[in-house]
Amino acid sequence: MMATDPVCGMEVDESSGSAIVAVINRKKSYFCSDECRDAFLERKT
Repeated sequence: MMATDPVCGMEVDESSGSAIVAVINRKKSYFCSDECRDAFLERKT
């Protein structure tokens, strides 16, 4: 199943063992890179 990176809009394979994930308020978000995840987390704090 594919998810969309909320920062850059790139599609990310949720089932990939290398998928980068952040969980906020029990909701999983998937990212294409550590940089996108970090940018997302900075916006949420």
